[in-house]
Amino acid sequence: MENAELKFEKSKTFIIVEILEYVPNSVVIKTIVKKTTGNVSAVSFDSGEALIGRVSPFDTFIQVIEGKAEIIIDGRPNILETGHSIIVPAHARNTINAKQRFKMLSTIIKSGYED
Repeated sequence: MENAELKFEKSKTFIIVEILEYVPNSVVIKTIVKKTTGNVSAVSFDSGEALIGRVSPFDTFIQVIEGKAEIIIDGRPNILETGHSIIVPAHARNTINAKQRFKMLSTIIKSGYED
């Protein structure tokens, strides 16, 4: 798994689908925004790759920006295609499978859990 922080010039437009590349046999994670209160990452999955059994203490918003993905949350499969989104609840075990290659945005907000 490759992880890199992209440097974007603020107030300039960009097309994330074009910046994020597929790498054979890999999951590539590129951080777009990283703050103590949360982060936004762009992720590409080559066909057959997966992130298995992950658990986060925070809700995670996922939006598929290209292709088709299987997101399993606490054993329940969800198929997402381009434009589809889902919120993975905090503390839920989840797996992200690439039956075919796809790209997604992942947003985690680490505040609001004080209640």
